Amino acid sequence: MVDESQNIELTEDDLENDSKGQLIKKAGQLRDRRNELNQMASERASKRDELNAKTREKVDEAQEHREKRDELNEQVQEHKESRNELNAKANELFDKVDQLKSDMELDEGKDLEQLESEIEELEFKQQTEVLSSDEEKELIEKIEAKREEYEDRKGKLEQNDDLEELVEEAEEVRSEASKHHQKVTELADQAQEHHNQMIEAYREADDIRDEADEMHEKFVEAQEAADRHHEDFVRVQKRLRELDKEEEQERKSARDKKKEEAKEEAEEIYQKFKEGETLDTEDLMKLQKTGLL
Repeated sequence: MVDESQNIELTEDDLENDSKGQLIKKAGQLRDRRNELNQMASERASKRDELNAKTREKVDEAQEHREKRDELNEQVQEHKESRNELNAKANELFDKVDQLKSDMELDEGKDLEQLESEIEELEFKQQTEVLSSDEEKELIEKIEAKREEYEDRKGKLEQNDDLEELVEEAEEVRSEASKHHQKVTELADQAQEHHNQMIEAYREADDIRDEADEMHEKFVEAQEAADRHHEDFVRVQKRLRELDKEEEQERKSARDKKKEEAKEEAEEIYQKFKEGETLDTEDLMKLQKTGLL
């Protein structure tokens, strides 16, 4: 803020009643304070402009993040569309797989892995437990039955090339869809990061703009004070010129009066000269000065 205690005050009474010397001193004070305030205003204007430049930089930075975010979001949308299309295609393929399995009666019963696990459990029981002859015979029959079921299902699967190819194609399509889903996640994270950076840049721009606005107010304050001092300085200068004119007029009046008195005296001397009186040197010089001789 401007230190108002350093300001120079000028009243109408000062202008009308102060002496010329006092006014000259006041003019110097007003000029010096005006220059000081103008310098202060200039510094504040420079600081304000610097802050405004930083504000623009932050806004530009925010815009760059906005553009990058929007670009990434477009890519996210593209990958989403590709993922959804591939998932739809994979679902269709898996539906066909299920239909083929149903046609081959493979949709009911246990899958190969489950059968293989059950066979291993039965074999482990045969090897580790003490069984009666009947129990062991019954266990062996179960194992053989499981093996036959296993081989039967395995054979049906191996004999159907279309099913294997369809499963492979469906899994490949699903895998490709997963890749697009992964890209969706990665790009969405990047877009969110640019969004966060955009918000932060805008927040910083607002903070700096507030500083710039505050500095502009300080600039205006200093500039207005400088202008006021300049106006008062001009008023004092005008008053000094008026005083100079008054003094000149007084001097001119004094000269005119003195000249008139000298003329009157010379006319008296000239009249004496015409009447035959003798003139001394001083009288003759007075006549010469007035042009009467």
